[in-house]
Amino acid sequence: MSDKTEQTVPDEAAGRPAGAALLAATCVSTLVVNANTSAVSILLPAISEDTGTSLDTLQWAITGYSLVGAAVIVTSGALGDVFGRRLVFLSGLALFIVSCALIALSGSGAGVIAGRAVQGAAGATILACGMSLLSVATSGQGRVRAVTLWGAASAVGAAVGPLIGGVLVDGVGWQGLFWIDAAIAVACVPVTLAGIAESRDPGRSRSIDFAGTVLIAAVLAPALLALSEGADWGWASAAVLGCLALAVLAAVAFVMVERRVQEPLVDLRLLRDRVLIGSTVAILLSAGVINGLMYLVSLYFQNPATLALSPFQAGLATLPATVGLIAVTPLVPRAVKRLGVGPVIGAGFAAATAGCALLVLVQGDWRYGAFALPLVLMAAGLGLVNGPASSASTSSVSAEDVGAASGISNMARYIGAAAFTAAVATVNTSVGESHLSSGAGAADALAAGLSRSCLLLAITCGVGVLLSVLAARSRRRRIRPGAYGAAAASHAHTVRTEGAA
Repeated sequence: MSDKTEQTVPDEAAGRPAGAALLAATCVSTLVVNANTSAVSILLPAISEDTGTSLDTLQWAITGYSLVGAAVIVTSGALGDVFGRRLVFLSGLALFIVSCALIALSGSGAGVIAGRAVQGAAGATILACGMSLLSVATSGQGRVRAVTLWGAASAVGAAVGPLIGGVLVDGVGWQGLFWIDAAIAVACVPVTLAGIAESRDPGRSRSIDFAGTVLIAAVLAPALLALSEGADWGWASAAVLGCLALAVLAAVAFVMVERRVQEPLVDLRLLRDRVLIGSTVAILLSAGVINGLMYLVSLYFQNPATLALSPFQAGLATLPATVGLIAVTPLVPRAVKRLGVGPVIGAGFAAATAGCALLVLVQGDWRYGAFALPLVLMAAGLGLVNGPASSASTSSVSAEDVGAASGISNMARYIGAAAFTAAVATVNTSVGESHLSSGAGAADALAAGLSRSCLLLAITCGVGVLLSVLAARSRRRRIRPGAYGAAAASHAHTVRTEGAA
């Protein structure tokens, strides 16, 4: 490209819409990343059978993905600002293609988990730099339309992922999903090269907080390991206590580093903003609950002792949850305008609490119809939470801090997904095994594990209702128009929304 393209889009681009190539590359890649993310839970039983790896171990294919994504989501955006957003976006696509091949060719659970960790970095890079490319190439209503389409692509990907994953498992095997994802990512490369101009932020410091990235992973990895293995190792065992000690030491080191670096991964100064903290916690809880519950029901629906659904049927069975999430999206702006951010978030968490509480009543002889209403309540409720919380997290800070605030909230999504998937997997397994050892049948033991896990999620949503009081303060802050569509539509992972208005 010529030197003329090595800069951000000039001011006279006000109102400029996104080009077809830019929309195609960013929206299609976002759709693929979210479809891949939402489909993996459906694939786990087939991967377990094919590789001989337990489902408890394979939950790291989900947890590891989110852990790495949390560590690199902000750094990848910063790399794009410094070295070129198109270049880093293409690097994300290349890494995604490689990770898909690694997973599909792997004959072991360890290979799948490692490939998914790589994929977490790739997915976070694609999402962060894709949104950045849209933000710098558009403005005004053109930006609103572009961000809305990006959010719609995210939602469609989340909706069709389990269905496509189920069809492919039944038809060609679980590897088919990753080969198709790789092929679509390959197709995005020439579109990006031919139709998207390079852009970077020439005024930004070239300092990248790599130490912060490593330390975030160093905090999360041992903490999640302790959470996942605590029931087997013993919660007071040296191994668990050692992991927690490592996490604490890494957290202390992280704070020390963030206070000293020029461009911190997390601007600690922003953590004094009560609205930002309240909305970010709401984002973490909502992402954690929906990821945790979808992990649980995907496995429960396919277990031969319970519903014994095929992978495709299980994917179809999760559709009401995704439909509920998407259905409330157009209602969010009007509800926030009439009621305010806090009440909408509170109502959303209340609905999700009701949905999870209904699932606490699950019995081993329940048929699928009994799950539909709780899933819709839970997902629709969290759909009411996600958009307002996302907008409040960025509208509560000054314009120059929007990017940093967005990075904090987006990191929280990944952390919530990783932590809650690990937590519910541990509760589900330990409670189920306890009931089996007490002489319960397989179906009753599995239902007990699901029930106790949903109790944890119901309590979490109840905490979200209480936190909505804090988020209500954002009613006195300016909420940026156009941000709700992309934020509320995302199943779990939305990114840099500073250009949404």
